[in-house]
Amino acid sequence: MRRRRKRPSAGDRLETILASIDTAATPLVGALRGETTVLLGRDAARIDAAFSMVATLLLSLSLALLLTAGIEIVQRGSFAETLAYFGDPMRPAWATVGVFMLLFLGLDGIFGRAHYASLVLAPVALLPALISKQKQIYLSDPLYPTDFLFGRQIMELMPVLVRDRPGTALAIAIGIVVAVVGLGTLLVFAWRRFPRLSRRERIGRLIFAVPLIAGFVHIMDFNQFSWLRDRLNIIPIMWDQTENYRHNGFSMAFALNLPMANVSAPAGYMGDAINAIESPVVPAGTTHRGKPDVIVIMSESLFDPTRLPNVTFSADPMPTMREIQSGNVMSPEFGGMTANVEFEALTGFSNAFLPYGSIPYQQYIRDPIPSLATFFKGEGYVSRAIHPFQSWFWNRSAVYKAFGFDTFRSEEKLPAMQKRGIFTSDEALTKEIMRQADQMEDPFFFFTVTLQGHGPYEPNRYAQNTIKVEGNLPPADRQVLETYAQGVKEADDSLKMLMDWAKERDRETIIVLFGDHLPPLNTVYPNTGFMPDVTASRKGPLDVMKRTHETPLIVWSNKTGPVRDLGTISPAFISYQTLKASGYEHPYYTGFLGRVFNDYQIVDRFMLVNGKDEMTADWARSKDIPDVVRDYRFLQHDMMFGKRYGTERFFPTHADLFPRPLG
Repeated sequence: MRRRRKRPSAGDRLETILASIDTAATPLVGALRGETTVLLGRDAARIDAAFSMVATLLLSLSLALLLTAGIEIVQRGSFAETLAYFGDPMRPAWATVGVFMLLFLGLDGIFGRAHYASLVLAPVALLPALISKQKQIYLSDPLYPTDFLFGRQIMELMPVLVRDRPGTALAIAIGIVVAVVGLGTLLVFAWRRFPRLSRRERIGRLIFAVPLIAGFVHIMDFNQFSWLRDRLNIIPIMWDQTENYRHNGFSMAFALNLPMANVSAPAGYMGDAINAIESPVVPAGTTHRGKPDVIVIMSESLFDPTRLPNVTFSADPMPTMREIQSGNVMSPEFGGMTANVEFEALTGFSNAFLPYGSIPYQQYIRDPIPSLATFFKGEGYVSRAIHPFQSWFWNRSAVYKAFGFDTFRSEEKLPAMQKRGIFTSDEALTKEIMRQADQMEDPFFFFTVTLQGHGPYEPNRYAQNTIKVEGNLPPADRQVLETYAQGVKEADDSLKMLMDWAKERDRETIIVLFGDHLPPLNTVYPNTGFMPDVTASRKGPLDVMKRTHETPLIVWSNKTGPVRDLGTISPAFISYQTLKASGYEHPYYTGFLGRVFNDYQIVDRFMLVNGKDEMTADWARSKDIPDVVRDYRFLQHDMMFGKRYGTERFFPTHADLFPRPLG
């Protein structure tokens, strides 16, 4: 008899089902557990990557902060001022830090090494600040991008600077060698040891940094308004570079100055605007005399040292000049930048209408433009430039050709001449001027730039100083001032020799002499109480500006004597005074410039000054610019950068030499 199977209870069935589920689920659970572990690992990796990126950004930010602070400390020479710069929310210190951080990230992406860019970029960014600080010892301006255009000039004058400050020069030389060796070693070490970036990390840095850097470059054109630049408190103060560098910081101000070579047309410039300018009707040629010979001399760093307070001189260094002085030139420069003063004197144009810090000789004179040389050449004169230094200096060889000089007698084309110190003496140069003049049959126009007065004014430059200085001055300053005063005396003696020669000539001879700027006497200025710093300000009250920017001006004829009471004039009006003294009339040089001169004897980028010594400050920022100044700017732009609409009316004798550009 078959035994009946015992029917499982409900509890047994539940137990069996659970066991089956457990058996079936074991692989799944294992898989889930493994996947969970993988997922948790991926999250951890992502978290690690995020932390790594944050750490990288923070370190790049810290390095950018240190670099920005270092640049400002070097440039400002003050830790307190640097703190004030970072602490002022209205100044773009932190925007500068952000830009350097972006540059670090972008360059790291290119190099493929984390933080390697900081080692490469730091010396590149610090070096201009160091150069700027040294520049301000001799000149009143910080470093501009355009200064690198005449790096060769600086290298040529390096021996002079070394002689002036040998200890500093030696320390700098040793520092450069140590820095180069140290930096090279550090770069090699960093390349081997700094973490390599993966392809993904490099691309990520570039994608993040490059568009932002490009956007920053776009907003830095100060000729265009930028809402973002305004929000970042980057304020282009191009009319006052001292304030520009103080407010924006060295790096940001330097970047703002990069577009300065791009000269935009003034608002309203067009052919109709030029045609609307009043064109005075003047007779052609001379007014009442034959064609006189004309010699214009720009005397290097010529200044009246007896203006210095609290010192006395054993004799007047410039008795001849004082007796016949016609007035003063209001130099737009101080301690250097001779070429900018020369540009105004030869062209009758003004630096006031060009970007601050620009150097026309280096940047803008590429094509022929009118000048005194082309005027006299058009009148049948031989026009010649004479300067006892190398022809490439200040790009003079190309510039003089563009100005229309027949020849340029530079050091390479002049006979060997006696030197005073390391520079050609004024006496030797004056004798050479007379020698060349005596060979001329046709009337001539000579433009001469002297060299003996160039600084620095090291002790014992001359075997004997005939002028002694008394006053409460440190011995080093007294020696510098005695050296300078001796140079002025010899410039004065040379002028007397030239005048004595001219007095014996039958043909009328016009001599125009002026100083290009005050000399770089450094601590002599504050130690005599002449001014508070070693360099003069670019703007200020009129009496202060005259005191720190005036140089002597002489306009003299061997037939009629000196022109008197010219007052203080801008170098741009020297052409006007030269032609007036020579008996010439010209639509631009006497006609239009004469009209400007009647209203304003000084046209400076910061001020206009009329014959009553009434000053209009910051005129360039005003909406209502005087009509004559507006027209002056229009004509200058027209001839230098524009279509030359005014050539035939204002420069008729130049029309064949300078045809209007097509287009």
